[in-house]
Amino acid sequence: MASPRWPGLTSAEAARRLATDGPNALPTSERRTALRLALDVVREPMFVLLLAAGGLYVAFGDVQEALTLLGFVVIVMAITIVQEGRTERALDALRDLSSPRAQVLRDGAVITLAARDLVAGDVIRVAEGDRVPADAALREGTALAVDESLLTGESVPVAKLPDVAVAALVAPGGDGTPALFAGTVVVAGRGVAEVLATGPRSQLGRIGAALREVAARRTPLQTEIATLVRWFAIGGGALSIALAVIRMALGTDWREALLSGITLAMALLPEELPVVMTVFLALGAWRIARHGVLTRRVTAVETLGGADVLCTDKTGTLTQNRMTIARLVTADADLAIAPTADDALPEAVHALVEAGVLACPRDPFDPMETAFWTLARRTLAGTEHLHPDWQPVREYPLSPELLAVTRAWQAGDAPGLIVATKGAPEAVFELCHLDEATAAPWRARVAALASAGLRVLAVARSPELPATSPAAAHDVAFTLIGLVGLADPLRPAVPAAVAQCRAAGIRVVMITGDHPDTARAIARGAGIDAADVVTGAELEALDDDALATRLGQVAVVARAVPAHKLRIIRALQARGLVVGMTGDGVNDAPALRAADIGVAMGARGTDVAREAAALVLVDDDFAAIVAAVRTGRRVYDNLRAAIGYIVAVHLPIAGLALAPALIGWPPLLGPAHVLFLELIIDPACSIVFEAEPEDARVMARPPRSRAARLFDARAVAWSVAQGLTVLIAALAVIAWGRHAGLAADQVRGAGFTALVLGNLATLLASRSTRAPWWRTLGRRNPTVPWLLGGATAVLAMILAVPAVRGLFALGVPDGGLLTVAALAGLAPVLALDLAKR
Repeated sequence: MASPRWPGLTSAEAARRLATDGPNALPTSERRTALRLALDVVREPMFVLLLAAGGLYVAFGDVQEALTLLGFVVIVMAITIVQEGRTERALDALRDLSSPRAQVLRDGAVITLAARDLVAGDVIRVAEGDRVPADAALREGTALAVDESLLTGESVPVAKLPDVAVAALVAPGGDGTPALFAGTVVVAGRGVAEVLATGPRSQLGRIGAALREVAARRTPLQTEIATLVRWFAIGGGALSIALAVIRMALGTDWREALLSGITLAMALLPEELPVVMTVFLALGAWRIARHGVLTRRVTAVETLGGADVLCTDKTGTLTQNRMTIARLVTADADLAIAPTADDALPEAVHALVEAGVLACPRDPFDPMETAFWTLARRTLAGTEHLHPDWQPVREYPLSPELLAVTRAWQAGDAPGLIVATKGAPEAVFELCHLDEATAAPWRARVAALASAGLRVLAVARSPELPATSPAAAHDVAFTLIGLVGLADPLRPAVPAAVAQCRAAGIRVVMITGDHPDTARAIARGAGIDAADVVTGAELEALDDDALATRLGQVAVVARAVPAHKLRIIRALQARGLVVGMTGDGVNDAPALRAADIGVAMGARGTDVAREAAALVLVDDDFAAIVAAVRTGRRVYDNLRAAIGYIVAVHLPIAGLALAPALIGWPPLLGPAHVLFLELIIDPACSIVFEAEPEDARVMARPPRSRAARLFDARAVAWSVAQGLTVLIAALAVIAWGRHAGLAADQVRGAGFTALVLGNLATLLASRSTRAPWWRTLGRRNPTVPWLLGGATAVLAMILAVPAVRGLFALGVPDGGLLTVAALAGLAPVLALDLAKR
C-alpha cells in the first residue's frame, strides 16, 4: 500500500539519522555490567558469612587462612558473574528477537525491521492490529481508527484522516486528525504514515512513560523455591546458633564456636536455588528460541512441560499458509486451477474472479484474499475485470452473526455503488435469499469441494447500483456468482508432531472457520481425531458445563470465530487442564491472555496478539510448539534434578560440620572446605544439569498434574537418601581413621576425600532417577567429564601439593585409608542404584 508519492528513505540516509538521533526506544532497565553483578554478589548472605569468617581468622591471627577465603570469594564471585552473564545474554537475545516490528519503505521496497531502527522521515505501513511504532502523520489511509487509551485513558477509538502537508502533531485525542502516536493500537483500517518523532522525542517519551512488560506474578515454581530457601535459611540459622552456643557451653573458645556456627550456616544455605532457577528458565527460553519459538515471559517455560491440550488454528499453523485458488465453480462451469498456471481463464469464470477480488481490499493481509488477487493479476491482467480506478467506500466485516465480508466500491464516474461479498457458503446463500430448491445443488457442490479438503467460499455481487452505501450487508440484493475452493497443504512436519503429542498424552484441538467437511479432511491428514466435529453454532447453543463435556469428546471445531476461543479455553480449564492456544488477530488477544500458554503467530500475527501471548511462533509452525513442549519438559526435569542434587549435597556437608560437636570430635570442616565444595555444586547445577539431554521417554509420558510440585515428598526422600548415604560413608571413613589412631589432619583428609568423591558420585546418580549411573555415562553431555575430571584433579592437587594442602589443614591419609575413602565416596552410587531398582 506504500505510495510512490511517499518513496521513503534510502538505507544510507536512515543509517545516518539513526546514528544522529539514536534508536527508537524509550529508557528502560540497562543490562547489568560485570561490576553491577559483582556488587549484587557482595550483598548475598553467603558473602556476608564469608566476611564474618575472614574476620574471625584475622582475630585468630591466621592471616593466611583469611587470604585463602578471600581467594575463594573471588572464584565464587567469578562463577556467579559467569552464570548471571549467560542469563543476561540469553535474555538480551530474546529481547532482540521479540522486539516490535514495523513495515517500512526503504530504497523503494517494503521491508520488515525492528521498530527500534526507525528514524524520522521513514514511511511506514500500519494496519488493523498493529501497534504504532513511532509518532507519525497519516499520509494515505482508508477507514483508519486508533485506540489511544494508553495516552488519553479514553477507550473509544478515534478516526484518523490523512494529511499530506502536516509536519507537527497535535495532542492525542479527537477525531479527524492525521496524528498517530507511538504505543497506540490500530483497531480498523490501514494506511501509510510518515514518521515524525522517535524514542524519547515521541509523545510517549515526553510524558516519561516506559513501555516495559508488566512484571508477572510469582509462578508456583517460584513460590515453591522461595519457600524451600526460606525453610533452609530458618533451619540453618537456628542450627548454626545452637551449634555455636553448645560449643561455647562445652568450653570452646568463642571465636572457634562462632566459626563452627558460620561454617554450618554456609553448609546449609542453598544460595544456588534462585540463581539456578533463573539460569534454567532463561537458557530454556533461549533453547526454545532455537526451535523458532520466542518466549516473551520466561516463566512460560515452566508451564510448557505441563500442557494437557494444545488448541491450534488451521491456516498457517497446521497448513503452509500458502493459499491458492484450486477450483472455480459456477452454475455452468467447474474449473480446476493449477497453482502456477498463467493461462487465460475461460470467460465463464471471469465474473466469479472479478466479484471475489471486489470483496477483498487492494492490499490484502489475509492469505485467502491474497490468493484472489494473485489469480486475478496472473490471469486477468489487461482485461476489463480489474478496476484500478474504483475507490473503496465501505467494508462490512466478518462477525459471528454473519460469516461473510462485504465491500462497497465507487465504480469510477458511475452514480451508484458496486457491492461484492464473499464468505461461508451458508452465509452468502442467506444474503442471496436462496430458497431451498435453489440452494440444494449449491450445497452439494460445497460438500464435494469440502470433502476434497478445500476451503470453500461463496461469492456474490449486487446486480444493481445502490445510490448510497447500505446500512448493512443484508440490505443489498445480492446475486450468487459461484464457489471458490482454496487449497492450503499441510506442513510436512505436522502429522509427526501430532503423533508426538498423542504419545505424550497431549490432546490437539483444531479450531477453524472452515466448513465442517473441510475441517474434517484437514484434521484427518494431520492425524487429529476427526470422528466428531462441533461447529461454532452448536458451541453457542451449549451452556458452560455442556460445552466442557462436549470438548472432552471432540478435537475439531469448525465454523468458529475468534470470540469462541475464549469460551473453549475456559471450558477446558474448568476440567482442570493446562491449555495452550494459538492466535493471530486482535480478537484473539483475550483468549491468548486467558490461556495457560498463549501462542501468537510471528509471521502473520498482529502486535496486539503478540503482546497478549507468552510465546511467539517465528514462522507459525505447529511443529515448533511441540518442540517447545519437549524442551519445556526437559527444562523442568533438569531443574528438578539440579534442585534435588543441591539438597542432597548440602546434607552431608552440613552433617560433617555439625556431627563433630555432637559426637565430641574436633572440627572436620571449615569455611575453606565448604567453599571448595561450592565450586563443585555451582557449576554442576548451572552447567552440567542445564546441559543434560532430554530423557528418551520425555514425550512418552503424560503431562504432569497442575497440582504437581517440583519438589514433592518422593523427591525430598530421594535427595535425603542420597545425602545421608554420602554422610554415612564419610563418617565411617573418619571413624575408621580415628580408630586406627591416625593424626587429626590425616583423618580430616580422608573424610574430605570421601565427601568430595561422594558428591561427584551423587552427581552421576542424580542424572537419572531410573537408569543406573553407568548407563548415564552414555548420555551426551560434554560438561560432565570436564567437571568430574577437573574436580578430581583439583582434589589430587590439594592432597599432593604441601602448600595447598596446608591451606586446607589436611594431611595425606596412608594408602589403605585413602583407598577406603575413595571406595566409600563411590559406594553411594552403588547403593542408590539398588534403590532405583
